[in-house]
Amino acid sequence: MSFDSFLSQLKTKANELKTGALKFKNKDFLNAAMAGSALVAMADGSISSEEKQKMIKFIENNDALSIFTTSDVIKAFQDFVGQLEFDKDIGEAKAYQALGKMKSNTEASRLLVRMIIAIASSDGNFDDQEKKIAIKIAKELAIDPSEFEL
Repeated sequence: MSFDSFLSQLKTKANELKTGALKFKNKDFLNAAMAGSALVAMADGSISSEEKQKMIKFIENNDALSIFTTSDVIKAFQDFVGQLEFDKDIGEAKAYQALGKMKSNTEASRLLVRMIIAIASSDGNFDDQEKKIAIKIAKELAIDPSEFEL
C-alpha cells in the first residue's frame, strides 16, 4: 500500500467517525466517549501529566469529537480520569455506567468502540492492557470484540 493510499484511507476513516458522531451529538454520547477514553488511558493504572496532555491534544484534534466544544470534551475526560484516580473501583463503575447508556444503540456503540481504539492507538502502540479494556468496553456495549479484531 502506498503512503498516499494509506493517507487517503486514514482521512476517509476520520470523516466516517465524524459523520457517525454527528448523529449522536448529545451529553450521553460525549460522556460514554470520554468514559471509554479515560478507561483506556488509565489501562496501566495511572496517567502521567505528559499522557494527559497527549490524550487531551488527541481529543481536541479528533474529528469525531470536534462536534463538541473543546471545553466540554476536556471537562468530561478530566472528570472520568479524576474519578478513576480518586477511587479506581468507583471510577470504573461510573465509567461503565456512562458507557452502558449507549448499549441500546448498536450504531452508537460501534462508533464508541472505534473511537476508543483510535484513542488507544494514538500513541502508535495499542498494547495488551489497552486491548483488554477495549474488549471489556465492547462487551459492556453488547458488541462482539471480534468485529474490531480484538
